Amino acid sequence: MKPSADAIAALLESRHTDPFSLLGVHEGPAGLFARTWIPGAETAEAFDLAGVSLGTLTRIDEEGLFEGAIAGGRQPVRYRATGGGGEWSLADPYSFGPVLGPIDDVLMAEGTHLRLYDKMGAHPITHEGADGIHFAVWAPNARRVSLVGDFNDWDGRRHVMRHRGDTGVWEIFIPDIGEGRRYKFEIMGADGILQPLKADPFAFAAELRPATASVTTALPRHVWKDDAHRAHWASVDPRRVPISIYEVHAGSWDRDANGWFLSWDALADRLIPYVVDMGFTHIEFMPVSEYPYDPSWGYQATGLFAPTARFGDHEGFARFVEGAHEVGIGVLIDWVPAHFPTDAFGLTRFDGTALYEHEDPKLGFHPDWNTAIYNYGRREVASFLVNNALFWAEHYHVDGLRVDAVASMLYRDYSREEGEWVPNSDGGRENWEAVAFLRETNKQLYGRHPGLFTVAEESTAWPGVTAPAHDGGLGFGFKWNMGFMHDTLQYMRREPVHRRHHHDEMTFGLMYAFSENFVLPLSHDEVVHGKGSLLTKMAGDDWQQFANLRSLYALMWGYPGKKLLFMGQEFAQRAEWDEGRALDWHLREARAHEGMRTLVRDLNRLYAAKPALHARDCEPEGFEWLVSDDSAHSVFAWVRRAPGVAPIVVIANLTPVARAPYVIRMPENGRWREILNSDAQEYWGSGLGNMGVVEAAGDKALITLPPLATIMLEFEG
Repeated sequence: MKPSADAIAALLESRHTDPFSLLGVHEGPAGLFARTWIPGAETAEAFDLAGVSLGTLTRIDEEGLFEGAIAGGRQPVRYRATGGGGEWSLADPYSFGPVLGPIDDVLMAEGTHLRLYDKMGAHPITHEGADGIHFAVWAPNARRVSLVGDFNDWDGRRHVMRHRGDTGVWEIFIPDIGEGRRYKFEIMGADGILQPLKADPFAFAAELRPATASVTTALPRHVWKDDAHRAHWASVDPRRVPISIYEVHAGSWDRDANGWFLSWDALADRLIPYVVDMGFTHIEFMPVSEYPYDPSWGYQATGLFAPTARFGDHEGFARFVEGAHEVGIGVLIDWVPAHFPTDAFGLTRFDGTALYEHEDPKLGFHPDWNTAIYNYGRREVASFLVNNALFWAEHYHVDGLRVDAVASMLYRDYSREEGEWVPNSDGGRENWEAVAFLRETNKQLYGRHPGLFTVAEESTAWPGVTAPAHDGGLGFGFKWNMGFMHDTLQYMRREPVHRRHHHDEMTFGLMYAFSENFVLPLSHDEVVHGKGSLLTKMAGDDWQQFANLRSLYALMWGYPGKKLLFMGQEFAQRAEWDEGRALDWHLREARAHEGMRTLVRDLNRLYAAKPALHARDCEPEGFEWLVSDDSAHSVFAWVRRAPGVAPIVVIANLTPVARAPYVIRMPENGRWREILNSDAQEYWGSGLGNMGVVEAAGDKALITLPPLATIMLEFEG
């Protein structure tokens, strides 16, 4: 009955790869016997979970190894131990059976398990009559995996996990521990070398940085009451409704009185009413998954299933989303399967091998970001990422995912020179494994969560980014129009006297404006790393910079495509964005800045109220040029249409010279009401305009165009 000296030594030295064969309750020649290792114990008595004694065990090794015959049937046992003058009780993890079952094994092996987050990671459960936490982790090439934490003195000898060989998953149920416990995995590679302690890839909560342990907790318990909100979005075509997105970095939108991050609840109290007042339809958060380094802004995430601890507990994020939904605001999050940080406690070489990433740096290293690349072609890795996308929709009810850096995923030669990348099997540069992964992600999201939409940040001309996956597209709902952002900002930087020579920078975008379903972004990428704020990008003196930016906003809200504006730019933040501090809210005390904010609010409300401005954002019949070739005056004009509603004409004069009168061909004769003028006095403009009305006769109208301004005219008949 007594194990060999070699087996005992392997156990005590943490070399034993199958402690379940040695510890726990077993059948012997004389009946059932139990064996347990209780460091520091001098005596050990076994009990069933009801407290009935099953027998006293004998210490067979001074390190605290006990064994002995026990009464009753095979069952979980609890021990009462004494030693060093103390007494304590503990349940034996090795006397419990496995939690995962054969169906889990099959689906995991196939890479088709779509609720991995219900099985992997750490889950509070009741198992075989005991309350505790079940842990499971994928490490197929490991020789041994131990659970370590504040409940076992971070000792890798104490809780070596059960290996499920068919799937490479290791699991263990630890009775009598609950939520709020810190833990990691100690993994010995196949070569016998211990890896740095690893955080749980499926952890639902983590320590606040710079600490990096995972924290036991249940899946969010929030009771959702947002059925009406979700049903509304499931009933509409998002391409044909107003979508105006306020992009937010949760850590720097505002801070508390001590300069610390706002909690999700405090952020909800301030941000949600502000967004409602401003007329935005959605909040888009830069990544909220756990990440260790503040200046990465969350794009180097190490805990994909855990809302960052910077803003309180994970339930707080659910409450924020619920609060937004209560007032009709959608919540989008940045999702980052393109970045694979190489922090030692994260996924990198997780089990001693390139498990989640590629071994070959020509396939698996991003030179731009000094990060690894997920191995999208490995079914378990793709399944991990697809499950993560589904997790945020399922458990946090997010309304959509904006997928960062899609172009870097699609091309094997992204940011690489000749000889630094490996062609695909056809000799091409396309990463077909990433394409298949993105299609599968979109198929599962749209199939399982009606009303949700996805947005690709994709900066190339890859065809069909927003075409359905079943038609050969990538399956995204929308794509960021990076060309619009680049061309318009480049044009607005130019002194007005030079703009006539670069007229096509403003007209070229309409050549492809309906090739995809576009979002027009003026995002965080344009106001960092020495680029300055949007205001300081504009040409001219202070008044002209404000006028240029007001004109750009009005032009953008009249341009086909959904809208996105980064926080602070609505009131013309002067300083470049800094993630380490709050926005300069005091600027609103100045009329120029508050005027800009008032304009953005009015644009959002107008955009939502007028179907001509939103109902055909993604379809060519909703747009027609009226003036596209007046480079001499830097004037642009077009009409926006939608079935059954009055058309709206948008006219931009992008020089500081007023044009009065400016003769323009109008799509209808009759009365046109001026519904917006970016030069209005309430926006800190000069107040020049058309007295509210323009009359068109003979297909033409004489219009006053204010300097550096965009106006909108709605047909009244």
